[in-house]
This record gives sequence, structure tokens and C-alpha cells, in this order.
Amino acid sequence: MTWRWEYVPDEETVADGAPTEFLVEVKKAADELVRAAEALYLHGPAYQGMDEGAKHAFVSGGFFVYMITPRSELVTIWQVTPDPLA
Repeated sequence: MTWRWEYVPDEETVADGAPTEFLVEVKKAADELVRAAEALYLHGPAYQGMDEGAKHAFVSGGFFVYMITPRSELVTIWQVTPDPLA
């Protein structure tokens, strides 16, 4: 298995209508989260602890809600929220 990230349920549902520049920042941050999770959970599929739950990540132009699931080697993005004043 290889660590990855994805929108849940899908990109169209989660990111529809968000500014392109903001989504570029979301993707950069998601890539960083994947690299960090891969280093933290070296034996992801064998992980026995509880998942950390949903977290917020702030990027230029807004924020997004994500969760790391070590056993699936997956970072999921559930919601993106562009800054309405940006």
C-alpha cells in the first residue's frame, strides 16, 4: 500500500466552486500531510491505535478539514472552505 490523499466523497462534491488558487494550496498542504503521516506511521496497516479524528488545516485563501487513517495509509479531505474575503 502507498500513502495518498483524496477528497471524500469526491473532488466534485468537496471542492466544487472553490477558487483554483486556493485548491492549489489545499493540494500542496495535502501532499505535505501525506509525507508527514508516512513518516509518523511507519507501519500504517499494522497501526493499532485510534485515529486522531478530524482536524483543520489553514492555507492561503482558507482552510480545509481532513483526517489521517493510518491503517488505510490515507489522508481524506472532507471539506474545503475558501476565505470569503480573499
